[in-house]
Amino acid sequence: MANFEYIALDAKGAETNGSIKANDEADAISQLRKSGLYPTQVVAAGKGGVSGSAKKKVKKGQKGKSTAIGGKVNGKVLMIFTRQLATLVDAGLPLLRGLSVLGKQETNRVMANTINHLADSVAGGSTFSESLGQHPKVFDKLYVNMVKAGELGGVLELVLIRLAEYSEKAQKLKNRIVAAMVYPIIVIVIAVGILVFLMAVIVPRFERIFEEMLGDKPLPMITQVVINMSRWIQDKWLIILIVGAVLYAGWNVFARTKGGRKIIDRWKLYFPVFGPVQLKSAISRFTRTLGTLVTSGVPILQALNITRDTAGNVIVSDAIDKVHEAVKEGESVVAPLEASRIFPPMVISMVDVGEETGQLPDMLLKIADVYDDEVDNAVDAMTSLIEPIMIVLLAGIVGTIVIALFMPMISIITEMNNQAG
Repeated sequence: MANFEYIALDAKGAETNGSIKANDEADAISQLRKSGLYPTQVVAAGKGGVSGSAKKKVKKGQKGKSTAIGGKVNGKVLMIFTRQLATLVDAGLPLLRGLSVLGKQETNRVMANTINHLADSVAGGSTFSESLGQHPKVFDKLYVNMVKAGELGGVLELVLIRLAEYSEKAQKLKNRIVAAMVYPIIVIVIAVGILVFLMAVIVPRFERIFEEMLGDKPLPMITQVVINMSRWIQDKWLIILIVGAVLYAGWNVFARTKGGRKIIDRWKLYFPVFGPVQLKSAISRFTRTLGTLVTSGVPILQALNITRDTAGNVIVSDAIDKVHEAVKEGESVVAPLEASRIFPPMVISMVDVGEETGQLPDMLLKIADVYDDEVDNAVDAMTSLIEPIMIVLLAGIVGTIVIALFMPMISIITEMNNQAG
């Protein structure tokens, strides 16, 4: 048997270190877990692992300070990191070793630097949740608090698995919504591009032809309207750009105000066609976040605060805040949800059943699964509705311009045939 030095967390989350005799590293981890400890680092004695890292201990009072590395990572990179770390830890690999492995193979520079910093921080004596808290741009409150709950409960590997599943489902939902929004945006951009090209290039050429061939003869009303619009666009294009830029800037300023954000977020939830997708995705995010947090051992009031901060919609956040106040006063979750008029009767009924049976976290996760499917159906319905609308709109605009340009051409051709006859 060999001696192994370790750093571990006890059931209360307090850090402890020492040495243990074992056949190998896996045997040492097994013995520590059986004794009620959760090891964060296990190294063979004499290899400078724990003993060397103890010298790097963070000074008291500095652990809470942020030493965050600049830069963000996208959701997909974070999702992959979480899944890989959960797999390694669940397989029995010590947390520090898992971080070291992932840091070496990570191709994203910001994420690689973050992982290496996490490894150094853990090796220096910080808990994993404290280390994550030093990188608020990468790991949000939900992530940090779930890990903290896992550390305190001695079930870090289980919490990491839940985090990985949460990240994967959240990313899938986000990708589905983004994919649905991309199509109409592309069509609108193409339509505007075609319209500008016709009005700025094609219509002026036809106008010169009409002047040469028809002289002072009056043009059809639709043709004259199109020509007048073309002239106006050519004369006022700079003003149009300035007005567009001012409106865009004004919209951004308005969206940053408290009242403006509330108006826009309410509009998002109830706007025709797009609204159902936004509402159902907001319900899915709320129920999955709250259910995952509570299931992982985060206290309900703290879980509601985190869920409110990560809701992504002010209207939903306000509703969650009212739920928080109700729970704080010892009241039911159902009443404030119903009063918000955001959540459908099915959601309220399922929450009510979950609360009555003491299975609220499981019921919340079931609601999230149901609404993930609802989002898929809503996206399909939205896409199938938007596609013909966009096609008809684009065809109508282009068709109107084409008809307006060819009506005088018919008169010109008729007159030329009469002259030839």
